[in-house]
Amino acid sequence: MADEAPFQFLHQELIQYIYKSKEQGEESGRNITKLENLGFRVGQGLIERLTKDTARFKDELDVMKFICKDFWTSVFRKQIDNLRTNHQVTQQVETGGQHVPVTESTPSGGSCLLSLCWTCMKYLAFTCGLVRGALFSLGVKSIVTAEVSTMPASKFQVMIQKM
Repeated sequence: MADEAPFQFLHQELIQYIYKSKEQGEESGRNITKLENLGFRVGQGLIERLTKDTARFKDELDVMKFICKDFWTSVFRKQIDNLRTNHQVTQQVETGGQHVPVTESTPSGGSCLLSLCWTCMKYLAFTCGLVRGALFSLGVKSIVTAEVSTMPASKFQVMIQKM
C-alpha cells in the first residue's frame, strides 16, 4: 500500500499540471493527447528496464501475458484481473481499478455523468499510453482504449495492428 502512494500522487500531480494549461486556453483533447504521449514514453522506458534480462517473446499473446503479469505488477502492485482474447487482433484487459480516484470531485452545475466520464478519461489516458508504449517497445503496434463501466473497475481494449 505504501508503494502505491507515490505513483498515485505523481499521477494526480501530472494530470493537474497538464490541465493547468486548460485555463490558458488549450483544448481538453490536446491535454488527453499530452497525457497519453507522456504515458507512452514512460511505458517505453519501463519495459526496456523490465525486459533486459528476459528471453524474446514467441508471439503477441506472450507479450500480453507479460504486460498483464509482470509489467502491470511493477507499475500498480497488482495483476490484471482478467485477460480475454479473440486470438486475432483484440485483447481485453480488466482491472479492479486503481487508476481513477473515487474521491475526484465533480462540478455541481453540470451533468455529473458527463463530468465523471471526463474525469475517467483524464486518469486513464496516461495508463493507455503506458501500455501502448510498452507494447511498441516490444514490437507490437497497437491502439489502446479504456472504459469504465462500474467505478472504479476499468477495461482496456488493445487492438493489435499488423505491420
